[in-house]
Amino acid sequence: MKAVCTLNGPVQGRIWFQQAFPDSPVEIVGEVSGLSPGDHGMHVHELGDTTGGCSTTGAHFNPEKSAHGGPTDRERHLGDLGNITVDPSDGLAHVSLSDNRITLYGQNSILGRSLVIHEDRDDLGRGGHELSKVTGNSGTRIACGVIGICPEDESTGLSLT
Repeated sequence: MKAVCTLNGPVQGRIWFQQAFPDSPVEIVGEVSGLSPGDHGMHVHELGDTTGGCSTTGAHFNPEKSAHGGPTDRERHLGDLGNITVDPSDGLAHVSLSDNRITLYGQNSILGRSLVIHEDRDDLGRGGHELSKVTGNSGTRIACGVIGICPEDESTGLSLT
């Protein structure tokens, strides 16, 4: 199964999600432009509602009611995907990661939910700030889009590992 999220506005990009089987990792690739240099938190949020911009996408997708963490942490929100980093050589954030907790299948599917890029770096729940265990203290939501099914044969133009 394959899905895509398109970001429009000052921050633009396209992020693809691909999962071969229900129990296999989700491969995530894409590029994002229009971000300031440095790291930016990237999370799946619980709602696919962008009628009010990114403010109506709800909280981080967290059906297990866990504390916020990093993508490789045992305890984390399912939607905690860590940070994307803007490459100073081309001004793009090149996304290429694999996640074995999110899924495109079943009850905890991310399909129809939203992907949100935040203004600041996600401290992965380790920053000691009062928001660290809630949002990673990653700041304002600056870009978002709904994660939707796309045709299996749609080319990403990028390598899906």
